[in-house]
Amino acid sequence: MASLGETFVTKSYDRKVAKVAKAFWDKPNPKKKSTPLTAAQKSAAKARAKKAGRPYPNLVDNAAAKRSKR
Repeated sequence: MASLGETFVTKSYDRKVAKVAKAFWDKPNPKKKSTPLTAAQKSAAKARAKKAGRPYPNLVDNAAAKRSKR
Protein backbone atom coordinates (compact mmCIF):
# COMPACT_ATOMS: atom_id res chain seq x y z
CA MET A 1 0.00 0.00 0.00
CA ALA A 2 1.33 3.45 -0.85
CA SER A 3 1.79 6.14 1.75
CA LEU A 4 0.68 9.72 1.22
CA GLY A 5 4.11 10.90 0.07
CA GLU A 6 4.62 8.18 -2.53
CA THR A 7 3.86 8.48 -6.20
CA PHE A 8 2.19 5.69 -8.06
CA VAL A 9 4.23 4.27 -10.92
CA THR A 10 2.56 2.36 -13.68
CA LYS A 11 4.50 0.87 -16.55
CA SER A 12 3.20 0.31 -20.02
CA TYR A 13 3.11 -3.23 -21.37
CA ASP A 14 5.83 -2.62 -23.93
CA ARG A 15 8.03 -1.08 -21.18
CA LYS A 16 9.03 1.90 -23.33
CA VAL A 17 7.80 4.66 -21.02
CA ALA A 18 6.92 4.66 -17.35
CA LYS A 19 3.99 6.92 -16.42
CA VAL A 20 3.97 8.58 -13.04
CA ALA A 21 0.59 9.59 -11.67
CA LYS A 22 0.78 12.15 -8.87
CA ALA A 23 -1.88 12.74 -6.29
CA PHE A 24 -4.03 15.80 -6.96
CA TRP A 25 -2.55 17.73 -4.04
CA ASP A 26 0.94 17.34 -5.55
CA LYS A 27 -0.08 18.87 -8.89
CA PRO A 28 -0.14 22.60 -9.62
CA ASN A 29 -3.54 24.25 -9.96
CA PRO A 30 -4.36 24.49 -13.68
CA LYS A 31 -7.29 26.89 -13.29
CA LYS A 32 -5.78 29.56 -11.03
CA LYS A 33 -9.37 30.62 -10.34
CA SER A 34 -10.99 29.15 -7.29
CA THR A 35 -14.45 29.73 -5.93
CA PRO A 36 -15.39 29.33 -2.28
CA LEU A 37 -17.44 26.34 -1.18
CA THR A 38 -21.17 26.88 -1.05
CA ALA A 39 -23.05 26.44 2.22
CA ALA A 40 -24.24 23.00 1.10
CA GLN A 41 -20.70 21.96 0.14
CA LYS A 42 -19.38 23.17 3.51
CA SER A 43 -21.97 21.15 5.39
CA ALA A 44 -21.18 18.09 3.24
CA ALA A 45 -17.46 18.46 4.04
CA LYS A 46 -18.19 18.88 7.74
CA ALA A 47 -20.44 15.81 7.74
CA ARG A 48 -17.75 13.77 5.98
CA ALA A 49 -15.16 14.88 8.55
CA LYS A 50 -17.48 14.10 11.46
CA LYS A 51 -18.17 10.63 10.05
CA ALA A 52 -14.41 10.03 9.87
CA GLY A 53 -13.94 11.23 13.46
CA ARG A 54 -12.26 14.55 12.71
CA PRO A 55 -13.35 17.80 14.39
CA TYR A 56 -13.14 19.81 11.16
CA PRO A 57 -12.80 19.04 7.41
CA ASN A 58 -9.41 18.62 5.79
CA LEU A 59 -8.29 19.12 2.18
CA VAL A 60 -9.63 15.75 1.05
CA ASP A 61 -13.06 16.43 2.59
CA ASN A 62 -13.23 19.83 0.91
CA ALA A 63 -12.13 18.40 -2.45
CA ALA A 64 -14.71 15.61 -2.27
CA ALA A 65 -17.43 18.14 -1.46
CA LYS A 66 -16.30 20.37 -4.31
CA ARG A 67 -16.30 17.47 -6.81
CA SER A 68 -19.67 16.10 -5.76
CA LYS A 69 -22.73 16.86 -7.84
CA ARG A 70 -24.47 20.01 -6.75
